[in-house]
Amino acid sequence: MKTKILFFFLVCFSLNIFAQEEIAIERYTAHNKGKFFVSWGGNRDSYTKSDVNFRGKDYNFTVADMKAHDKPKGYHIDYINPANMTIPQTNFRMGYFINDHYSISIGWDHMKYVMTQNQTANVTGYINLPADEAGSFYNGVYNNTPVDMSQNGAKEGGYDQGVVQGNPPAFLMYEHTDGLNYINSEVSRHDDISKWFGLPNTDKVQINLTEGVGAGVLYPKTNTTLLGKERHDDFHVSGFGVSAKAGINFTFFKYFYLQGELKGGYIDMKDIRTTVSNDDKATQHFLFFQRIIAVGGIFRI
Repeated sequence: MKTKILFFFLVCFSLNIFAQEEIAIERYTAHNKGKFFVSWGGNRDSYTKSDVNFRGKDYNFTVADMKAHDKPKGYHIDYINPANMTIPQTNFRMGYFINDHYSISIGWDHMKYVMTQNQTANVTGYINLPADEAGSFYNGVYNNTPVDMSQNGAKEGGYDQGVVQGNPPAFLMYEHTDGLNYINSEVSRHDDISKWFGLPNTDKVQINLTEGVGAGVLYPKTNTTLLGKERHDDFHVSGFGVSAKAGINFTFFKYFYLQGELKGGYIDMKDIRTTVSNDDKATQHFLFFQRIIAVGGIFRI
């Protein structure tokens, strides 16, 4: 009888130990549901050529196949300087895991779009400005006419210097550099692939694949020098965008991560402010491609 009782206690004790061991190996990183995350990073951008239509009271013309590029700042202290960290090309995102594999988030992709100067582009339409305006130099009818998009003698600091010297203003300088702001929401999937690399403890190092889709609005501050007119200098909701992304995430010590992403999408802006006049607008649409590196944190509240 004593032997049976002793055996019974040994079995119970063993089961208790095994249960504790199972509880002990439950990793923080094993489940994502209920976690929040936030990240900050930088990007490089590429854009397809775009037909851009400019219209106002005395003109309506389209610049065909406009070339544009981004404006990187490189490795710079501004990325982490609280006073200047929104100046470079940056990405901010915060979100919540609705279950172990899916998250919802909101973010701000601060890209920069600069029309390539010294390009020749074909222009179709008309310009008929009053004779006392400097831009009347370009009055005429254009039918797929090649136009030099260089500064045409206007000096840096504004077309006025060029006018004083008898030179015409720049035909067009056009950029979204403060910036091409894509404010968007995303739904993303996350999959732990640590076992592919034989990582024994994901609470120390975990590797995840992530994919997602998003949509949002464009809120640029467009800097345009158009036919010598005074530029509009304020943020303005100008259109919408949709996007898709794929990336890889390295999480360290449960709470910190480094993430690289490739993100592409479509932007359609039908209400771009170009000058101080409400009559003056521009429209364009194009594809974009971002390369993003971000650092972040993931946590439960």
